[in-house]
Amino acid sequence: MSAQTPFLVFSGTNSRYLAEKICKSLGCPLGQMNIQHFADGEFSVSYEESIRGRDVFLVQSTFPNSDNLMELLLMIDAAKRASAHSIIAVIPYFGWARQDRKDKPRVSIGAKLIADMLSTAGINRLITMDLHADQIQGFFNVPVDHLYASSVFLDYIKTSLPMDNLCIATPDVGGTKRASSYSKYLGLPMVICHKSRLRANEVAEMRIIGEVEGLDVLLIDDMVDTAGTITKAANLMMENGAKSVRAIASHAVMSDPASTRVDESALTEMIFTDSIPYAKKCEKVKVLSIADMFAEAIRRVCSGESISSLYAI
Repeated sequence: MSAQTPFLVFSGTNSRYLAEKICKSLGCPLGQMNIQHFADGEFSVSYEESIRGRDVFLVQSTFPNSDNLMELLLMIDAAKRASAHSIIAVIPYFGWARQDRKDKPRVSIGAKLIADMLSTAGINRLITMDLHADQIQGFFNVPVDHLYASSVFLDYIKTSLPMDNLCIATPDVGGTKRASSYSKYLGLPMVICHKSRLRANEVAEMRIIGEVEGLDVLLIDDMVDTAGTITKAANLMMENGAKSVRAIASHAVMSDPASTRVDESALTEMIFTDSIPYAKKCEKVKVLSIADMFAEAIRRVCSGESISSLYAI
């Protein structure tokens, strides 16, 4: 890479598709890195160019499986040992974020553990997006730039959806704050789905708080895993007289049988960002890119500018 470039961008294996888009937006090449895999499943990381004294941005979402996290930790350690000036982890999807508290006795707080691992490995800053719980920022003792996909979604909502008849909805009470932000910013009514669970990934009961009859409903969520909650909410909206139901979610975890559930549901459309690679076939899924937003955040971090104007809501 050019010696005049004030920073270097590298990527782990499964986030390379996004890192390439970010580098294209920044107008710089993606850094050269070698990840060597061994027969027993271990792997090693090496930088194929000098990073001494440079600001290094490491792009890697920590979605399952755990190799993505381990790869990132090795990238951080290698950068520290190669005398990088600063190491910034760019984690569009922060895995284990749902384990942010002890919700029953004798369980781990996975999000805190991951934060400690990243800090111990040697990061100087974290750039992430739409954490499952905002308080996870407090698990770190380094600066955290918490971006929001709303800046990408709002443009799509304003240009592609029927604004005159739109209603914002949340598939569960936990997402009320997020949906309320959209509702207030767009000046639209909001309804809430209240759900109860028997066990993880299985919804027992759901009911709507508010009126949706004759309205085009837009469900807002931070991630979709098995799609059980959001498809059940969409079907319930239609049963209660909604004209149409769409959904937006920042992270397409989409564990099986999520794609099948979305295709068979009452959803007209499901919109995600590309924080996680989504390669499964689903007619209703549309993916919007967050590359330009992360590229701008990287540029501002390097130039010492504020990133607060990136937050639409």
